[in-house]
Amino acid sequence: MGLGADNTAARRLRLLQQEFVQPVRSGPGDGRSSRITESPSLVNLSVVDRIRAAVYEVETHTRTVAPNAGQYTGDESRVYDWARQHTAHLEAKQQNAREAIIYRQGLEHAIAAGDTAVIRRHPCPQCSCYGLYWREAVRRAVCVNHFCTDDDGVSHMWELKRLAHEHVARNSVVARRAT
Repeated sequence: MGLGADNTAARRLRLLQQEFVQPVRSGPGDGRSSRITESPSLVNLSVVDRIRAAVYEVETHTRTVAPNAGQYTGDESRVYDWARQHTAHLEAKQQNAREAIIYRQGLEHAIAAGDTAVIRRHPCPQCSCYGLYWREAVRRAVCVNHFCTDDDGVSHMWELKRLAHEHVARNSVVARRAT
């Protein structure tokens, strides 16, 4: 399986667009005691901001490594295909950097949609066991292996960026060996 064949991030972004950009609902018994003087937002603005930030990051990265790419103007969920199309001619290292961004964003989209189980599918970069879980308070993946601790006895914690980099690197090695 090539790196370009994975459209998981695009599917997760579409899910956020379709299911989580919904009107904010409030009704009787929500604890408000005063009259509303302004109408509430018609959509969940934090999800809209997350989607825009993801598209901006991919577009900015693509235009940095491929200046002739131009500005992206399509549907948000197609930005990943656009980035792959405009960076297909680059060296493997630069393509892996692009794929790491896309993969990390896919993880972020899943977590934003409430699916933290995506973290469990990754081995710990320190001990290689499959004992990671998402800890929302620190916004990091944490290893549950009690032997996998730092010098202070604290469990190792990993940013999504690191997990994405490790995932793309593993897949890149597998793809090179397969050819």
